[in-house]
Amino acid sequence: MIDRRTFLAGAGAVLLAAPLGVEAQQAGKVWRLGVLFPAEPASLTDPNIGAFRQGLRDLGYVEGQNVVIEYRYAHGKVEHYAELVAQLVRLNVDVMVVGSGPATLAAKGTTQTIPIVGVSMGGDPVGTGLVASLARPGGNVTGVSGLLGGGFVGKWVQLLKEAAPRITRVWALRDARNPVSVKFLPDLQAAAEALGLKLQVFAVRELRELDGAFAAMSEERDSGLVIFGEALFFPHRSHIPDLVAKYRLPAIYEFRAFVDVGGLMSYGYSLPVLWRRAAIYVDKILKGAKPADLPVEQPTKFDLVINLKTAKALGLTIPPSLLGRADELIR
Repeated sequence: MIDRRTFLAGAGAVLLAAPLGVEAQQAGKVWRLGVLFPAEPASLTDPNIGAFRQGLRDLGYVEGQNVVIEYRYAHGKVEHYAELVAQLVRLNVDVMVVGSGPATLAAKGTTQTIPIVGVSMGGDPVGTGLVASLARPGGNVTGVSGLLGGGFVGKWVQLLKEAAPRITRVWALRDARNPVSVKFLPDLQAAAEALGLKLQVFAVRELRELDGAFAAMSEERDSGLVIFGEALFFPHRSHIPDLVAKYRLPAIYEFRAFVDVGGLMSYGYSLPVLWRRAAIYVDKILKGAKPADLPVEQPTKFDLVINLKTAKALGLTIPPSLLGRADELIR
């Protein structure tokens, strides 16, 4: 499905087009990249890592020959970002590639000289101070944003209500330490009220809090669940759908990674696509472009994925109108 995604970079669309070769690279130069993943385990087979590495290969960068990549993994622990970024700074990497808005904020707070390519930089990279503007970021940060407007997060509530029309209450599950996801709660509230639903929020700091959270949710009849794509949740992304199934809660996720392991449905952009696009930013910077002048891209294609096996287990009959709009059905 990667080929179906499209992106909008405004005036920078031509500037960021994939180059035809790497002739501008310095002969014999071995570049050092620092890559910080907020959650993924240390495996080079991970889809996001794989997409980034393939993007580099397509541009002529071969690990061990003309590029060395220093990987760091936070395993969903926000408190690890600062030290991991500091490690990469001490290694004097040529470019730092950082996943998630909070991790990119930690990187910017640590270095103002090393170019930083943010991937999925949160809901509002301008509002959080990561960049001066999307068209001209200024400073040392650019990248691919996960910019989500109010209409987007409201769509989660609408889709969940369509899939499970009996719900009267929506719970939103988020990481209490993430300053980005909290900004979208008013949008969720408005969407819920428009559909006559009550919205309640569960903000957790540790995964061990999830069992109690889901148990409390299940005590309220006809409840549904919106799960933000927090880094905290990714290391145990198969555990969360298991808990949701245990308490028989229809849920919608931000990312399809949760649906692939048993979640009901997701609506969002593709993280592997964003990581592959990040390789293009790296290439541009290594060839002399400044992050300040490289426009921040925004995803413009979002996919709806529905797991029909999970729907059946929950006793849900997904209406044909919703099935017809799905980009992929998992049977």
